[in-house]
Amino acid sequence: MAGVNGETLASLEQLVEGLGPAELYWIAAWSAARAEQRAHGPVPVARPGGERLTVLYGSQTGQAKRIARQLSEGAEAAGLSVRLVRADSYPPREWSKETHLLVVISTQGDAEPPDDARGLVEFILGKRAPRLPGLRYAVLGLGDSSYPQFCAIGRQLDARLAELGATRLAPLGEADVDVDSVASPWTEQALEQARQALGSVAAPARLTSLQSVPSHIAHSREHPFAAAVLDNQRIVASGHAREVRHLELSLEHSGLRYEPGDAVGVWPENPPALVDAWLTLLKLDGDQSVRHDGKEWPLRHWLSRERELTRLSRPLIAALAEASGDDALAHVLRPNQSVRLAALLATDQPLDLWRRHPVAWSAEALVGVLRPLTPRLYSIASSAKAVGEEVHLTVAVVDYHAHGERYQGAASTFLAAAVDDQRVPVFIEPNERFRLPADEARDIIMIGPGTGVAPFRAFVQERRETAARGRNWLFFGNRHFHSEFLYQVEWQAALREGSLHRLDLAFSRDSAAKVYVQQRLREQGRELYAWLQEGAHLYVCGDASRMAKDVHAALIDIAAMHGGRTPEQAKEWLSELLQQGRYARDVY
Repeated sequence: MAGVNGETLASLEQLVEGLGPAELYWIAAWSAARAEQRAHGPVPVARPGGERLTVLYGSQTGQAKRIARQLSEGAEAAGLSVRLVRADSYPPREWSKETHLLVVISTQGDAEPPDDARGLVEFILGKRAPRLPGLRYAVLGLGDSSYPQFCAIGRQLDARLAELGATRLAPLGEADVDVDSVASPWTEQALEQARQALGSVAAPARLTSLQSVPSHIAHSREHPFAAAVLDNQRIVASGHAREVRHLELSLEHSGLRYEPGDAVGVWPENPPALVDAWLTLLKLDGDQSVRHDGKEWPLRHWLSRERELTRLSRPLIAALAEASGDDALAHVLRPNQSVRLAALLATDQPLDLWRRHPVAWSAEALVGVLRPLTPRLYSIASSAKAVGEEVHLTVAVVDYHAHGERYQGAASTFLAAAVDDQRVPVFIEPNERFRLPADEARDIIMIGPGTGVAPFRAFVQERRETAARGRNWLFFGNRHFHSEFLYQVEWQAALREGSLHRLDLAFSRDSAAKVYVQQRLREQGRELYAWLQEGAHLYVCGDASRMAKDVHAALIDIAAMHGGRTPEQAKEWLSELLQQGRYARDVY
């Protein structure tokens, strides 16, 4: 081992004794970064008396946090004094003191802020926000253009900060699901402007980050692990129209670790029948070689593994409207047509538009206009303490007919068809805001209709394995008791053994009057409120568009009725629970 004597090597061996693969890989990456720094000189430091750069982020799935961390590391490498702050840890009084600020924030669903940024967004958009003439800032918004109000929160913050007298360091950035294509150049520009404004001594130092570690060393979003399928079974009644599957994947030798509340990212392949439909409709050859963005593959590979075929987006609508010259299609994108746009995005897939607005496309043009395929996130349905080096998923399979055609989801169809020992590319997406209480004596209330119950299977397993003293209360709902009671046998066993203390059920199609989980919450409102007043933690997982909003409204009503609060006071009380981390949501 050149350059390291025996004594040093022995010391290193002693230091790393007992460490696992993940820790050893981290040390390797850290060492590489230190070597890079030393090879190119010390990291410059900001001038004495220089002002600080704040990197502020609001993140629901972890993407905004990832970009913010890269920004912070880049600022440090450039010799800037920098702090990285999550939105819910940022006191309102700090706004008037801030001089240089970079904000990275995502938009959820229909123009909702991430949960960790709700308080911050409400404050800065509200009447109590201070004037900010001394602030220089830049905002990077993250979103999904398959939703009508793309990057709405980023836009609102950018406009509001300017309205309050602040000056932009860089223009607003708006990143779609292929985040890095916008985030990378925006980060470079924003950091360069910050460096000039704050006056670091030297140009940015070159710094090797953990994300540049080769894929054989660290598995991540960019370098997923090929997990073997151990089990794949249907968990709704045979022949039922809606299919839900339970998958068990092996993480053996991956170095991947997870906690209850985290998610698994799955890189899917598009259904072969859908790829064939595209090739047939556009009269293209799947074997034709296509070069794009420095990569070259057959068109079938591009459509199978690299391009989004199941989710419509604003840019795609705009491109097809321009190519076809269809004024009616272009009209849908106008600001006053948001309802029609939302309906189109919700009901149609990209291929539907080509069928209705036929335009000849070359293979190269098609690859260029379609969005990159992105991973799908699934809440983890297992505790590693209970299942070892496995991870379990609960997957609702998207498969239905509309417009005379069959529609299938990319990831759910891919996973549903996975057979034993097949390899599925996965990574772990941590969710630090959806964690069990640090105090294991705290009670927990879990609200998870449908596949939203997945993380609560993990919670109950974890609390059983750790012999947690707190009580566990689950609200579960679905359409039918006999065919869609997910994990019914497990919940009944958990009740018998005492690892689940209460179970309230709502099956909406088993009676003339539809019953949902929010109604069960109201029925048990007095006791639920008492649990919360005694320090219980509350968790919600599932559909963001309707269920989560209905549950939130029910919780406000419960706080008003059983807590003697006005509706406004009840809203503030619930917001406080969010800020405290005692009300956590994993909604999608």
